[in-house]
Amino acid sequence: MSQMSVVGIPACTKLMDNYIQHATPARYGAALMSASNAIPVLIPPEGHEMLALLDRLDGLMFNGSPSNVAPMRYGADFDATPDFHDPERDATTLPLIRAALERGMPIICICRGLQELNVALGGTLYQEVHKVPGRMDHRAGEGTREQLFAIKHSVTLSGQLADIIGATEIRVNSLHGQGIDQLAPGLVVEATAPDGTIEAVRVAGAKSFAMAVQWHPEWEVTHFEDRKRLFNAFGAACATYRQAR
Repeated sequence: MSQMSVVGIPACTKLMDNYIQHATPARYGAALMSASNAIPVLIPPEGHEMLALLDRLDGLMFNGSPSNVAPMRYGADFDATPDFHDPERDATTLPLIRAALERGMPIICICRGLQELNVALGGTLYQEVHKVPGRMDHRAGEGTREQLFAIKHSVTLSGQLADIIGATEIRVNSLHGQGIDQLAPGLVVEATAPDGTIEAVRVAGAKSFAMAVQWHPEWEVTHFEDRKRLFNAFGAACATYRQAR
């Protein structure tokens, strides 16, 4: 096997057994190892100080989370989900996104990660997509893990994402309550749901791979060709960055 890249995954702040823990679901790291030829390294949500780690990484994955980006981060004057925030993660991921893009480091953003990318570059979010007229309920609902991550709807692909996946339409899972409202300057829409919800974006003019998807391709990544191709492309970009570094 060729040398593996090292990809940072910002962890979330969790209260477990009355102790603050830094954690993220294991499936993200497993997807990197199985489909991107990369080793995952968790980044504690400790703010700007974590930027120093970029010198030692070949890429970044901004993963999903039950928490939402705090509305104050994009200038909203109300908070529809006050009990679902992680300010430590916000203070870590938003600077990391901007710094990684400046370096030309590959990034892949999933679910909350897509929302972080949009906010980091100056966009805004719908705090409750299911309450926007004409939109579907994109939340997971209840059930087993297999039911939560089951295919929910189609998305129409375009641009570089369509080229990577080799299709203009795929079917995806859906586990998000928030989504992009105002698209950030410099982002290009690469996928939409049937109700118009933005499902994927690309950073225009990025020096390397810089894409975000609203669904969860890390789930059973090797069982779905579209998910595997996305992670393969990210892994290839990380390998190129590593060699140059």
